[in-house]
Amino acid sequence: MFRTALAAVGVFAGTNVDDIIVLTVLFLSARAAGRPRPWQIWAGQYAGIAALVAVSALAALGLTLIPDEWVGLLGLVPLALGVRGLVGAFRGGAGDDPPVAAGNAVAVAGVTIANGADNIAVYTPLFRTLSPAGSVVMVLVFAVLIAVWCAAASWLGSHRRIITLVERHGHWLVPLVFIAIGLVILIQSGIPARMH
Repeated sequence: MFRTALAAVGVFAGTNVDDIIVLTVLFLSARAAGRPRPWQIWAGQYAGIAALVAVSALAALGLTLIPDEWVGLLGLVPLALGVRGLVGAFRGGAGDDPPVAAGNAVAVAGVTIANGADNIAVYTPLFRTLSPAGSVVMVLVFAVLIAVWCAAASWLGSHRRIITLVERHGHWLVPLVFIAIGLVILIQSGIPARMH
């Protein structure tokens, strides 16, 4: 079981390095604009990772819910949130409170899921090889590491200089980060190439 737990740590860290950036931006936004609230970030992250684990477990059982060629379309979620944030920034101007791209737990979960195509690709074969007890250990390790990730991102997002930067430029910065995440997901999935 110790080896399984150690493998779970490595797998989680490897597939969720990019989540630290997303979570940090969300915690910065929470401190600068009051949205999303920290509990919504935590709840959204847990819900998003839980959905990714559930899809991976079902896929490991042979029940592919989403065809591989469609998974990249999940990049449209952060892209749409970012575009919505930019539209709000243009309408509101720099003097207003910065609009937040992911303002509630559901939106945070959506961004987590959209950013997790690589998680599904890695978790699915892992679930196929693990015993039921090993799968439980992996899920428990993931649950602990989500808390570690959120705490680390909250700490990174607590620096006064960074908060001031987001307060000044967050109405552009946060949506642009989400647009970049969405575009990366779409491009890495190969969907734009298939459209030609």
